[in-house]
Order: sequence, then C-alpha cells, then structure tokens
Amino acid sequence: MSIVIVDKIAKSFRQADTEIAVIKDLSFTVEAGETLAIVGQSGSGKSTLLSLLAGLDQVDGGKVSIGGQELSSLNQASLSRFRGENIGIIFQQFHLMKGLTALENVMLPLDIAGTDNAEALAYDALKLVGLDHRSHHLPQQLSGGEMQRVAIARACVVRPRILLADEPSGNLDLATGNKVMEQLFEAVNERGMTMILVTHDPLLAKRCHRQLTLQTGRFQ
Repeated sequence: MSIVIVDKIAKSFRQADTEIAVIKDLSFTVEAGETLAIVGQSGSGKSTLLSLLAGLDQVDGGKVSIGGQELSSLNQASLSRFRGENIGIIFQQFHLMKGLTALENVMLPLDIAGTDNAEALAYDALKLVGLDHRSHHLPQQLSGGEMQRVAIARACVVRPRILLADEPSGNLDLATGNKVMEQLFEAVNERGMTMILVTHDPLLAKRCHRQLTLQTGRFQ
C-alpha cells in the first residue's frame, strides 16, 4: 500500500525577474514501511522536495498525498495538526531549544499534541537512540552527534507514519555521522516507520530499500 503518492508536482521560485523551476512534473510513490533515498548534486531540488512532502511549502501544481490525505486540501491549522501527528522531520541543523533539556526537547511535539504520559514516551524515545542517560542535559552540554540523536528521538516520539530526513549526518564528522545514522536506521526498523532520506552519501543510499536520483528537478 502506498503511503506517499506524489503526482506531477512542480515548484518554482522567483529570483529577481527570473522564475527558476526547481521541481518539474515529478511523480513517485512510497510504500508503507519502505525506506527511500533521494540522491543528487547540491541544487538538484532535494531539500525543496522534502519541504513539499512535509507541507512546509506548497506545490505550484500537482498533488502530494500522505496516508490518503492530500496536503493541499488542508488549511494551515489542519496541516500543522496533520504534520504533527503523521510526519517526523530531521534536519541537517539540530534545531533544539537551548533552554530545554534533551528530555524536554523530545517532549515538545507530545506537549503540543496534548499527549498523556509525554515524559515517559519521550524517555522511551531517548532510550531508542541510546541517550536515556543524557535526558537531563541541556543541548550545550551535548556533543553534535548527541544533539542529532535527540533530534531523531524528537522526530520519532509521536510514532509518525513517515519520517523525512534531510542530510541528518551532514554537519557531523565521519565517525559520528556513521554512529548517528546507525541509530536512525535502528529506530526506523524497530518502529516500522516509512522513511525518505535525502543524502549525498551513496553508502547511506544503498542502505535504503530503494533510491532515486534527482537532477535539475527531475528523476534520472
């Protein structure tokens, strides 16, 4: 069963007097439980595609459906609620709240959703990435790899139907990045999540069930 259906989407941006087409008539599907790598050179449209899938940006044409829900049919409030309940996002930058502990950062999406037992669920998510012993540390007391693992726990804590990861090891050294990605794949496998991973690393791409190469807004 296809959990992600992308049908002939397009996205352009205006730069001065020039309109630049970043995504061009793109169509693909992702099955439930599948891991898909999107690879391509810098500027090929990978991050833009992920933003469209997350509903953080709107398509100019075509449709994006997640779990049978077409994103463009939702107003902003409904879209935010749908994203919070169904989509986990991991960015290259960690985006942790500096004044909150690791545990409190992971609790954020649960608190926003009004989930019961938020603290226990967040602690379990930190345990999933091997950081339960650092739960009461602030981000500035953690290493880069640990901060990204907290970000992974935060993305996984609501048990999203789909996980979107944009170069999650891009700001880490090779050894730390490998450890973080190992934790990410373990979390995805343990919770049976669907993942779309944007990466320039061919070795990471090969760990996914399937990979697609994006070049100037189209798959090659």
